[in-house]
Amino acid sequence: MFHVKIKSLFLSSIQSVVSTISDFAVHPDKDFTRRKKFPADKLLTFLIAEGSSATKNELLDFFDMDIDKPTDSAFNQQRAKLKHEALEAVFHKFNESVDSPGAPPDYRFLAADGSTATFFSGPRFSTDECFVGSGHSAKGFYSIHINAFYDLERHTYTDALLQPVHQKDEFRAFCEIVDRHPVPAGTKNVYIGDRGYCSYNNMAHVLEKQQHFLFRTKDIHSKGLVAGFDFPDTGSFDMDVDVALVRSQSSKIKIESGCRRFVDKATSFDFIEYGSKDTYCLTFRIVRFPIADGVYECVVTNLPRDEFPPERIRKLYFSRWGIETSFRKLKYTVGLSNFHAYKAEYVKQEIWARMILYNLTETLVGHTVIEKQGTKHDYKINFSSAVHICRSFLRPAAEERPINVTALLQKELMPIRNGRKYSRLQTAHFRKPRYFIYRAA
Repeated sequence: MFHVKIKSLFLSSIQSVVSTISDFAVHPDKDFTRRKKFPADKLLTFLIAEGSSATKNELLDFFDMDIDKPTDSAFNQQRAKLKHEALEAVFHKFNESVDSPGAPPDYRFLAADGSTATFFSGPRFSTDECFVGSGHSAKGFYSIHINAFYDLERHTYTDALLQPVHQKDEFRAFCEIVDRHPVPAGTKNVYIGDRGYCSYNNMAHVLEKQQHFLFRTKDIHSKGLVAGFDFPDTGSFDMDVDVALVRSQSSKIKIESGCRRFVDKATSFDFIEYGSKDTYCLTFRIVRFPIADGVYECVVTNLPRDEFPPERIRKLYFSRWGIETSFRKLKYTVGLSNFHAYKAEYVKQEIWARMILYNLTETLVGHTVIEKQGTKHDYKINFSSAVHICRSFLRPAAEERPINVTALLQKELMPIRNGRKYSRLQTAHFRKPRYFIYRAA
């Protein structure tokens, strides 16, 4: 059964990290050196399988109401020994282990976006770099920005970078993840981002890795990255442009071809030092297409025109919305909006743990076959039920009483109703974190 294989890969990822647990311990010489009720492997599994209830209740569920279960104090003492990088390592090892077998796809479409996780803390942590302000709370609140890459076809997160919200830099995070992101043999990564990711520096980092980008940019009538080119008179077009980037205003810099663009000191560009007389040349497409009457969208890309004509480019960019819906599931279904800790280090543990659980659930859902019954609607697996099933599947009790995850998922279905649209709010509303005393029982 596929779910048995996935759990085996999950446990192997845990054991791989546990085998070098001293690399992830706060005090390598003494942490996790003695066998206790809460060893490192159970600690990691518990953090990943943990739900949104109070910690005491989660411990009762995880240890199947065992009267000899570890106390919540023992749990807190153990997690204090663990760096959040341990969960990050499990995340990457699990992703590597579940890569689809067989011939790799020609292209892997990865959406880039960010979301903020907010939590309460105590006055003694007010000097923490994640501190935002007191607002209407005597304790103050804290925020961590999650920069994530999301596979639009496999519906899983491939990498992430956590930043304190006051140090949020999505440009820098994008470049760092692209530079370290694995590229399967025979495959090209296509990095897709909205207007917040469109910059010459981001393009250059993708090109240096010999991969592809697709960024939305401001329209041609705005003062944006594509302003100033010689555009055709038609509303829709697909044209190639050559850009020569310079970081000096010296007239001695000769541009043989293309449009000259000056990158000032305040703008990041990692491949030419400011004041240098070097140039950096970029070639890319500008594609403009209609999305409503008189309304156009403009994107830049280096995808080949023969494989990606404008209509496919349009559909591909719109598929980027998948990462937006994934954040909604991650926060309100998997439980990223309900933390069990005050310290930023512990919150980072839980962020990585929720992303692991999300990927594990989507992997099982994606490999579960749903039989068509000739009904009015097609059906899909209820993701909320799938998360609940996967949590139970990861608990120790499932070793003694095996759970047929595949059969359960095939029964937890909901109809697919295409064509439904909901207006997007024009202003973002801040969502306060939830106090511990308002946990679900």
